Amino acid sequence: MTPTDVIAAPYGSWASPIDAADLANGGHPVEGGRYVGDEVWWAELRPTEGGRVAIRRLGLDDQPVDVLPAPWNARTRVHEYGGGAWTVTDAGRLVFSEFSDQRVYILEGLRPRALTPPTSSAVRYADLSIVGADVWAVRESHAPGGTITRDICAIPLDGSGEIRAIVGGSDFLAYPRPSPDGSKIAWIAWNHPQMPWDGTELRVANLVDGVAGPHRVLLGGTEESVLQPEWISGDELYVVSDRSGWWNIYRVGTDVAALCPVDADFGDALWQFGARWYEVLGNGKLLTVRTFGTDALAVLDPETGDLRDIDVSGVTSIGLMQVRDDQLLIKSGGAKLATGLRELDLGTGALRDVRLSVDALPESAYLPEARTVVAHGHGREVHAFAYPPRNPRYRGQDGELPPYVAFVHGGPTAHIAPALNLVYAYFTSRGIGVVDVNYGGSTGYGREYRNRLRGQWGVVDVQDVITAVTGLAEQGLADPARLAIEGGSAGGWTVLAALTTSDVFACGASYYGVAELDGFVKETHDFESRYIDGLIGPLPESAALYAERAPLNNVDGLNCPVLLLQGLDDPIVPPSQAERFRDALVSKGIPHAYLAYEGESHGFRKQSTIISSRNAELSFYGQVLGFTPPGVPQLKLWTHEV
Repeated sequence: MTPTDVIAAPYGSWASPIDAADLANGGHPVEGGRYVGDEVWWAELRPTEGGRVAIRRLGLDDQPVDVLPAPWNARTRVHEYGGGAWTVTDAGRLVFSEFSDQRVYILEGLRPRALTPPTSSAVRYADLSIVGADVWAVRESHAPGGTITRDICAIPLDGSGEIRAIVGGSDFLAYPRPSPDGSKIAWIAWNHPQMPWDGTELRVANLVDGVAGPHRVLLGGTEESVLQPEWISGDELYVVSDRSGWWNIYRVGTDVAALCPVDADFGDALWQFGARWYEVLGNGKLLTVRTFGTDALAVLDPETGDLRDIDVSGVTSIGLMQVRDDQLLIKSGGAKLATGLRELDLGTGALRDVRLSVDALPESAYLPEARTVVAHGHGREVHAFAYPPRNPRYRGQDGELPPYVAFVHGGPTAHIAPALNLVYAYFTSRGIGVVDVNYGGSTGYGREYRNRLRGQWGVVDVQDVITAVTGLAEQGLADPARLAIEGGSAGGWTVLAALTTSDVFACGASYYGVAELDGFVKETHDFESRYIDGLIGPLPESAALYAERAPLNNVDGLNCPVLLLQGLDDPIVPPSQAERFRDALVSKGIPHAYLAYEGESHGFRKQSTIISSRNAELSFYGQVLGFTPPGVPQLKLWTHEV
């Protein structure tokens, strides 16, 4: 296409080959790859199958086939975020937690057989691993009246159902690890109100008849986050700790020694069970993932502290899955590289796609290009990534600046890296810019950056997102009158807080966002029920601050349209949060739409929901920001005139 063929058209009105159906039909996030004999197995979310998590492998012609047939769904509800929902025995048999009843099953032929008794989902299992003739798991038990307890247990593979409690004694546990000779167990423990990125303990106990005796705390506390213990011998372990201000790797035995002290993180927020940031290689060295903004793969020599980077061209995010000989399974992606499961040959550096999270990509000319943004405001740096509009057929009209949408990640303790994300492309290919912000509180930049949000949720996150997006406007890259904001969960809180306390944004979209705090702390699930203690303050001392920060109580400061999207089965941010905010919008007569989806939980999984929500969001922006996106059904906005 020559420059004269490029059409000058208003930003937001460009025709795009990427529609909402492409986001739902072609997307199937892949997790948890592992070697099983000569095969690679993985977990895959299937939006076209109602959000089922399938366990799959490569079959004939390298096409994926199900190991776990429909309608079985390998997903655990422990902590509601799950993780470690499946493992494989030495004989190659799949063991998994079934979502519908939360029982653990073993797949024998085509028929799963239950290993745990029926409990109507009151007992749940995660972090599954095979230890001898048992499945070790973190067990979460919900008693009548709302009491929740957790322990590490052993589930016999023979189906006898005689489940053995190994150790408990804390509100939360993770990473159960038997010593090489089976005489000890190591694990991570923490209690309310800590979150695992605030403070955890590395505990070790002797095993007597398969049950842990009194434990010793080797490392950690309320102000030190310890993650991923792995035994070196019967007396020493490797472990990740942020005692230096960065998650680094330590050897723990008679003393505690950092293997390679660096200002970078070899760890991340433990939202899901089973996360790994290093693997012990056959030669005794460690394969590691190091993060400062983006991920780097490196080999660490624990004897010398030497850290040697491995060039993985184009990869900016890495999740370690499993090492076998010189082959490494990783979940990886980059600014120009689709996320998915890949196999890296550590000898040659060759990277092979096993299963990507998308079936096909549009032409590269329609995909956005990431730009690193370091903005400054309120005396601090803010890290973000911007994706300007990009479409080979169009350009903006003379004198026009593009609208931009600020994306706010959830958590709020989470992290984003440059990514080839079709959701970004859905907007940028239509002439709408995107900026994704690692606001204060995000991981990937050390503990001090994370701790910026302590007591400041609804303040620092809002300030940092505004700093990033207005910085683009000040550079003449974005239209300051057409800035929007969108986010989910904790990101939805930031959306609503920004809209009710500033006039920077013309509109905002909140996906299952927190709107107020008194009801939230009573209604949310146990894992996050004390999270607000650190983000704002404990109750009852901080009751006035809860009321002051809540977007619901600041609707009088809101003068722009809002889109609310909510799953009706969400146990983390219940529908009451969106409904209360909707009622406040109605009372004030503010244009808005509220879309509630049956059968959706925290994070939309169904094909129909993904299509509906993204089309609604695009139509919403068009109506507010002054453009007409072609081929998108118009969302009906409620206004006080109706």
